[in-house]
Amino acid sequence: MTSRIEIRVRGPVALEDADKLGLRAYAEPGDTVLRGAVADRPALHGILERLLADGLELIEVRRLPDRRGVAT
Repeated sequence: MTSRIEIRVRGPVALEDADKLGLRAYAEPGDTVLRGAVADRPALHGILERLLADGLELIEVRRLPDRRGVAT
């Protein structure tokens, strides 16, 4: 089942890098918020490993409610 997620990292993430991960990037002061859907836990772990390999500091990872307001 696909889940919607939000990942907050310290520092900038290029839009093309976020796109390669299948996520949308939103810049906030000093941080980047990445949002999108992941197919399963291994897909999420792959995204997190890629961000860490790029030297980014993870601040927060959370599951977002689906469009009806229910956490998926």
